[in-house]
Amino acid sequence: MASLVEELVEVLHNEKEIYGELIECGTEKKDILIRGDIPALEALTEKEQALSDRLLSESNRQIALLGDIANVLGKGSEQMTVTKLIVALASQPQAVQQLTDARDQLLEAANEMQRINVQNEALLNQAIELTEFDITLFKSLRQAPETANYNRNAYNTGALLGGSGFDAKQ
Repeated sequence: MASLVEELVEVLHNEKEIYGELIECGTEKKDILIRGDIPALEALTEKEQALSDRLLSESNRQIALLGDIANVLGKGSEQMTVTKLIVALASQPQAVQQLTDARDQLLEAANEMQRINVQNEALLNQAIELTEFDITLFKSLRQAPETANYNRNAYNTGALLGGSGFDAKQ
C-alpha cells in the first residue's frame, strides 16, 4: 500500500512538472501570437502536443493507481480520487502530507495553465477578428460603389459601377 501511495505521489509530481512545461509554452505562445509568427506557432504547437500526450499518459497512470489503491482499501475504483484517498489515509499523517502537497501543487499548476489558456484564447480571437476585418476591407476596396438607380417601384436596384481598375482608353 505504501509503495502505491509513493508511486501516486511521484505521478502527481510528474504531472505538475509537465504542467510547468506547458505553462512555459503558453507564455511563449502569448509572445508568438503578439508577433504573429506563424512558423514559430506551428513548432510550439507540436511541442505542446507532445507534452499533452505525456500528460495524458501520466493521467492514465494516476487513474490506474487510484483504482489499485481503491481495491486494496476495498472501495469502488471509479469513486476513488486523491482527495478521498487523503481522507481514507487519515491515520497515516506522512502519506497524507505528501499527497496533500502534491495535489495542491498540481491544482495550482493546472489553474495557472487555465489562466494562460484564457489569455491566449482572447489573443487568438482578437487576431481572427483583425484578419476578418482585413479581408472585409480588401473585398470592399475591390468593389465599386452602388449607383443610385431605382426601378419602376422606387426600389434601389443595387447596381454597381464598373469593377475594372482603369477606364482609360488606349
